[in-house]
Amino acid sequence: MKTYLNALGVTCSLGAGKAAVAEALFAGDTRGLRDIDGWAPGRTLPLGEVVDPLPSMPQGMGARDTRNNRLLLLAAQEIETELRDAIARYGADRVGVVIGTSTTGIEEAAGHIATRAQTGTWPDAYRYSDQELGAPAAFLAEWLGIAGPAYGISTACTSGARALLSARRLLRLGLCDAVICGGADTLCRLATHGFHALEATDGQRCVPFSLSRRGINIGEAAALFLMTRDAAEVEFVGGGASSDAYHMSSPAPDGRGAAEAMRRALASAGIEASAIDYVNLHGTATEHNDAMESHAVAHTFARPVPCSSTKALTGHTLGAAGALEAAFCWLALTDAGRRLPPHIWDGGTDPALPPLHFTTVGDRSPAGTRHLMSNSFAFGGNNASLILADAT
Repeated sequence: MKTYLNALGVTCSLGAGKAAVAEALFAGDTRGLRDIDGWAPGRTLPLGEVVDPLPSMPQGMGARDTRNNRLLLLAAQEIETELRDAIARYGADRVGVVIGTSTTGIEEAAGHIATRAQTGTWPDAYRYSDQELGAPAAFLAEWLGIAGPAYGISTACTSGARALLSARRLLRLGLCDAVICGGADTLCRLATHGFHALEATDGQRCVPFSLSRRGINIGEAAALFLMTRDAAEVEFVGGGASSDAYHMSSPAPDGRGAAEAMRRALASAGIEASAIDYVNLHGTATEHNDAMESHAVAHTFARPVPCSSTKALTGHTLGAAGALEAAFCWLALTDAGRRLPPHIWDGGTDPALPPLHFTTVGDRSPAGTRHLMSNSFAFGGNNASLILADAT
């Protein structure tokens, strides 16, 4: 049974909407990361903040007002016509919602908790439900009037990717005829302080796979797909997941879990590794992640495959990253010039890593049907790999 990604709404620090994001992405525009104070103790950090105006909450939905939901709404509004058409066609009970997130409304909740610590009283605006991990999916379902399955996924940095895998499963099981799926995460001090405490953040623009890599930059984004069985320009041909459970926060150094996720994705798609034309790497610019992913990619692909990490453009958008970077593959497949996302770095090759074939601005995919892979790897050895292709 084939599944297709019929529509995409997206917003991140590169811009709001497909056209703006694609223009900045393929140009390798680095202005999406800006130095901002106040997000880590005593440090200025480059962050991928969305600066486009966010929409007001729909009438009667003030109780669900968080930045995370507003960001998700901005992405959803880009494809609202397609979403409502699908609901009208299939029925509200045959449309599902699966959203990956890791921060949801935690930033707002943290502010309210600080107020209570100072005053001893909860603010009137405090709602525990804001920080529930299913809140973004529940918000979309309520706004659109959907009665099908609606739930959240929070598996750290694979959340958005796993939302797409879950959506595909709902379609294949016949539980839904359409699924709205993706990820949304907003800047959150709990996350920025946490990564700072792990000594995993870089005070300068991150340089994935470089000898001088020092850590991540954090960003925010929302990427939302409409997935159905109806033929469209982009097919979701396969996906794989694994869990090596090597360590709570570090990946297995040999990349075995990452390689297993890629292998399962290829098997799911029914293709060989040689059919992959581009890989969007997880590429966080941390020492251990980039090392293990280099080994995993070198082990999986017998030939140099064009690849890039786009996190030097957007920052690491945490629970949204898997959906956002699948969106970048979607944009590459629908781009008239067949452009590929470039790898932006300082060119400082690390001799300890297997060499990879990084793309540059202006690189294009070959003629014919293309298969693009997107990797996401998370804490706890939670790994996911997705494959998108031209519909045939």
